[in-house]
Amino acid sequence: MEIPLSRPCLGEEEKRAVLEVLDSGFLARSRQAECFEEEFARYIGVKEAIATSSGTSALFVALKALGVEEGDRVVTTPFTFVATASAIVQCGGIPVFCDVDERTFNLDPASLEDILKREKNIKGVVVVHLYGLPCDMEAILALKKRYGFFLLEDCAQAHGALYRGKWVGSFGEAGAFSFYPTKNMTTGEGGMIVTDDPELATRCRMLTNHGSRKKYYHEVLGYNFRMTDIAAAIGRVQLRKLDEANARRRANAAFYNRAFQELSPLVVTPEVPEGRVSVFHQYTLKVGEKRDALLAFLRNAGVGCEVYYPVPLHQQPFLREMIPNCSFPVAECLTDRVLSIPVHPQLQEDELKTVVSLVKEFFSR
Repeated sequence: MEIPLSRPCLGEEEKRAVLEVLDSGFLARSRQAECFEEEFARYIGVKEAIATSSGTSALFVALKALGVEEGDRVVTTPFTFVATASAIVQCGGIPVFCDVDERTFNLDPASLEDILKREKNIKGVVVVHLYGLPCDMEAILALKKRYGFFLLEDCAQAHGALYRGKWVGSFGEAGAFSFYPTKNMTTGEGGMIVTDDPELATRCRMLTNHGSRKKYYHEVLGYNFRMTDIAAAIGRVQLRKLDEANARRRANAAFYNRAFQELSPLVVTPEVPEGRVSVFHQYTLKVGEKRDALLAFLRNAGVGCEVYYPVPLHQQPFLREMIPNCSFPVAECLTDRVLSIPVHPQLQEDELKTVVSLVKEFFSR
């Protein structure tokens, strides 16, 4: 039995939506993208949403619109996908890495405050709601109020996640989402910027559309980061299915949590602090020195699994040259311990039981 790590939830509704766009003749950005933006903004509870060609372009455009330029220092986590930091570099900024909380894998507010006390020229902070779990937004917002930095939320893995009853993406100046095929909802490729600031939204729209808000009049240097109507049509259907799909992910995670209790402390299950609702983009175990052996064992048995992420960003070659002699012990330790196993909403009960059985078999040997 092959059990994939992820499987896009696409059905007849998405197919019909795409065919309607094809029949309309409007394949590039048009009414579908506009409707998707309106619906996504309403879902997150913000005033504005700007659809983009990818999650990476959403991060880049948001940072550009927030004014990041040559030499600006922006704090983020070293324990995430490279796009979070590369978007800062592409703007001319310098990533300032901050270690993470070993329980939640997210940016550690105490470590962030140490940086803010030490460095007086921090322009902004990019938090990442990793694996679908919201960061400690109360502590981070308190630091924002005290130190005055802009806050951008990287929500690429957290569509529909909640912190104290409020959707992620609605806390900072802006939030950036990804709709890559493995995400909790997809448009094939695509992204979305959300914000309550109409001026920031206008800048983002211009940057995604060749620096123009009126056809053939280009006010600033811009880019072609528009979302197509084909992608937006898929996204509108996916958004309607998101809450149900996330509920399935949480149910699958709860199944694993119960099943793996007896393996503690050899296997540590994900922690969701009070007041947070995770959407389990990944279900990530912490395993000791046998992590790589377990990875190989599961893959050999046909179970998709992955290490997110095997190399912390401060050790990536192009960033190591820019920021030498850095060490972040928690992030470095996690890269040797984490292992993500299938949690997607299309998993059947027999597949969940197979994964659990294999993990238990490995540790009983």
